[in-house]
Amino acid sequence: MTDKRQSNPRIHYQFAPDRTRLAPIPGKPLMVHVVVNVEYWPFDQPMPRTIMPAPHGKSPVPDVPNFSWVEYGMRVGLPRLMRVLAEGGVRASTTMNASCTDVYPAAAEAMRAADWEFIGHGWLQRSLQFEENEEEVIARSLSRLETLTGKRIRGWMGPGLAESFNTPDLLKKHGVEYVADWFVDDLPCWMYTKHGPLVAIPYTMELNDVPIWAVEKHSSDEMLKRLKATLGVFEQELEHNPKVLTIALHPHLIGVAHRAWSLAEMIDLLRARNDTVFVTGSEIADWFVKADGTGGAEVA
Repeated sequence: MTDKRQSNPRIHYQFAPDRTRLAPIPGKPLMVHVVVNVEYWPFDQPMPRTIMPAPHGKSPVPDVPNFSWVEYGMRVGLPRLMRVLAEGGVRASTTMNASCTDVYPAAAEAMRAADWEFIGHGWLQRSLQFEENEEEVIARSLSRLETLTGKRIRGWMGPGLAESFNTPDLLKKHGVEYVADWFVDDLPCWMYTKHGPLVAIPYTMELNDVPIWAVEKHSSDEMLKRLKATLGVFEQELEHNPKVLTIALHPHLIGVAHRAWSLAEMIDLLRARNDTVFVTGSEIADWFVKADGTGGAEVA
């Protein structure tokens, strides 16, 4: 059980230089995880996020401009970024609201056909903290994605990265093996749950198109510039331990024309390296479990 003196109730604190050295994927210590967040924002509800400020300080329903902003991503942005990734030979992970299977069936089928890994992401884009029955939403979401893919869903990321105090326990109870909500490290960590250890894989707010363009309003090449700077630092640290470099994308943000070009530049930059491998969520979790070799004894 986790030590209550720890700052983190789920994951033991570790100073990065003190972490056990993990054997990398042979010859490839820089693991790049491209995550595409695919979401359903219901037309008859307030939008989870906005690009246009609400008139008169109120949140209108329906909210046509902000709904359209996201709908463009599902119509045009997603196929555009899928083309860029396919041309770069990149197999992505998608954190997808399970209702998108029925609301956007062509998009769901295209990602399934591309053999992307599907990661649970709630039923629609609403925090689990606001659900009346969190466990039912988790079970329903996993079941719908498993029906779509014909595969067991191994990972989860909460809508808005949000959890209740019980979420990790419920995820482990329903067979989830890893989560991406706890982006506390550049390497996976073991997480305590009531039902046994769970793997927390790295995610990112830094190479993430929501903070960059929806919140901070940077120029179209900002993510590319951040990637180059990140690689400059990681190159100095890879001798000590491998790194997971996550790139978090949303079709309505990276998928617009004036930004999609930078994604292609980023993929080309990474492909040109001889120390880099593109991985999915399950591949990161499987690598960590094998390389670590403890089975999460520290949190058991």
